[in-house]
Amino acid sequence: MVEFSGTVVEGLRAAFGVAGYTVDGVAARLGDQANAALGRNETAPAVRRTASGDALDTMIRLFLLQRSVPENDVHKAFPGIDLVAPGIVVRSGGEVQAAVDVRPFGADGREWWVVADLTPGLDGRREVMRSDYVLGIAPASLSLIQLTVPIKGERALDIGTGCGVQSLHLAGRFNQLTATDVNPRALQLARATAALNHVDLDVRDGSLYEPVAGERYDLIVSNPPYVISPPGGDLTYRETGFTGDAVVEQLVRQAPTHLTDGGWCQLLANWTCVRGEQWEDRLAGWTGDRSAWAVERERLDPSEYVELWLRDAGLHGTPQYPTRYDEWMRYLEDHDVEAIGMGWITLHNVEGSLHAEPWPYEIERPIGPHVLQRFERVETLPNDLNGLHLRVADDVVQETTGQPGAEDPATIVLRRQRGLRRAEQVDTVLAGFVGACDGDLSTGQILAALADLMDRPVVEILSDYLPKIRNLLVEGFLDY
Repeated sequence: MVEFSGTVVEGLRAAFGVAGYTVDGVAARLGDQANAALGRNETAPAVRRTASGDALDTMIRLFLLQRSVPENDVHKAFPGIDLVAPGIVVRSGGEVQAAVDVRPFGADGREWWVVADLTPGLDGRREVMRSDYVLGIAPASLSLIQLTVPIKGERALDIGTGCGVQSLHLAGRFNQLTATDVNPRALQLARATAALNHVDLDVRDGSLYEPVAGERYDLIVSNPPYVISPPGGDLTYRETGFTGDAVVEQLVRQAPTHLTDGGWCQLLANWTCVRGEQWEDRLAGWTGDRSAWAVERERLDPSEYVELWLRDAGLHGTPQYPTRYDEWMRYLEDHDVEAIGMGWITLHNVEGSLHAEPWPYEIERPIGPHVLQRFERVETLPNDLNGLHLRVADDVVQETTGQPGAEDPATIVLRRQRGLRRAEQVDTVLAGFVGACDGDLSTGQILAALADLMDRPVVEILSDYLPKIRNLLVEGFLDY
């Protein structure tokens, strides 16, 4: 049982503050090399950098490096605080070890501490995770934070909260925060995280939208247990009893019922690419008549997918590995799964349709502001573009390639430096149009001038290029 009382919370906060146990404080103490090694789950360089025995070294060794620390050093680092009773540490023979991970976390210029289960597999140790394991600050949780649209509102909901890190990120932007999970241990640690950071969080037990029946939110976020696995998987943080990708489907399908008008639902997701079906069509069936955007960041074949998650569970090299591998492959084959898509889905609760696309390339982080801007452009662009006075976005550059001395380039590419950093290949006409977009002439006037220059009918130019101009507007190459 992990439960932080008021006395423990205030004592920890004070001790962390005095020692400088913050993101910057830890980074400065460890240095670049040890920090990078710790990111690879290697602790030896960090052990060498934390030999002084002061309070900060004790905290780093205890929580981040999972080392036994002399009990006297812990008393000095946390004066007057009982860390054993609330389940933060365990004591044995004059030594103390961490029972949970408590580490600093920063985003948007704010600092917090996150309570989660200890990071498995440090220094190559083979460890099978407990079934109710609560994941801490992981790449997936950071991706969702970076994806979240930068809005403010009255109420926000974090489904499958885990350690509560998403709720920390939303604190200060919403007046009421609700977090749900089916894992009792996750509920404990989320409450501990919230208490440690003075965040008022309404933590509820239950699956998907069951704990919030009849309630509506301005923003719903979820890093759900989306791993598509056969029955028998027992890691609550990543697997469910749902068949295939049904947990993601239900989150998306039911979202409008729990969103305010104009509210947002954003989640990380895995989805099955079923033989004989287009994945875009499957997801469009989930989003219905709502405005939505699905981005496939990666696609794995079944064997790659199974190997990824068996390694994640610490089963690689164990006796269970071959059996579980075979069970998983047969499960995917039985459901006609030819690949698994991995990415994100954003749904805006206004009338519209789904835009789905693969995008495995580097993107700007955080991407949330760009997501919000793209939805605004899709939903507010007028049907008639001719009267708009357009300007080229500040981050657009033009790249041309061709034979030396050639009159015209062989290819012209417009490339954005922000957002998804898209590139669009254009012809000389569209390049000429974009080059003339300085806000002076209207779209119709520029296209008419180009038609006259090329001795082509204006109607033909409008028909050919207005859809392409709309796409450049939607994707942020042009502003109005």
